[in-house]
Amino acid sequence: MSKIFCVANQKGGVGKTTTTINLAAALAAIGQRVLMVDLDPQGNATMGSGVDKRKLTHSVYDVLLAEADIAQARVNSVWGEAAAKPNMATYHVLGANRDLAGAEVELVNLDNREMRLKAALAKVDHEYDVVLIDCPPSLSMLTLNGLCSAHGVIVPMQCEYFALEGLTDLVNTIKQVHANLNHDLKIIGLLRVMFDPRITLQQQVSDQLKGHFGDKVFNTLIPRNVRLAEAPSYGLPGVVFDPAAKGSQAFLEFAKELVERFKHF
Repeated sequence: MSKIFCVANQKGGVGKTTTTINLAAALAAIGQRVLMVDLDPQGNATMGSGVDKRKLTHSVYDVLLAEADIAQARVNSVWGEAAAKPNMATYHVLGANRDLAGAEVELVNLDNREMRLKAALAKVDHEYDVVLIDCPPSLSMLTLNGLCSAHGVIVPMQCEYFALEGLTDLVNTIKQVHANLNHDLKIIGLLRVMFDPRITLQQQVSDQLKGHFGDKVFNTLIPRNVRLAEAPSYGLPGVVFDPAAKGSQAFLEFAKELVERFKHF
């Protein structure tokens, strides 16, 4: 049975997509079978996995509208020359493009509109160890499909004041979905990203998170890293683009920590 995680935060610009593609690549590198689902109409997670969203024959849009199943729509992440490097395992991508923007309207009149993705994932449950869902920053029908499919939520966040405000909103949303639509849903953990230990405020917010959420805060810290920021322009996760970079190494450590936590789910 696969473990399904949403990577979500209602605040934009906190590194959800960077977290999703790098975690997918890191999990694949340590031997996990991974499916990454892009639920954002911008399709950044798709492009960041080396897949051209403009050339997709089928996308998550078709899956949500039951016009294709995941086995038809998924594609392999593409590394090009990087595929020859050691430990550069690929993962499957259920990609997104601009078509997905119209799904919001089309889903409204469909039966079980919040459960469409969950039903599709159930058909390939035995084929993966981990499914990662990259959610858009708003609470939309797309995000709701992700939350209703998932066993838990991984929350990437910067250690800044406004990030704490956004976290409160997200926790309330998760509580509502848990109570009404998905009783399995819970916060798996908070991942501190773009962390700079030289900034006193970030250290203070990090300490506040640890004090309030305890072991819900992952031990791994993802540093602010230029190589992670450069990687998407090459259509690669940072873990593939420069495996030796500090950010890439941190995501590999995070993947190992997450797998270790599987034992307690």
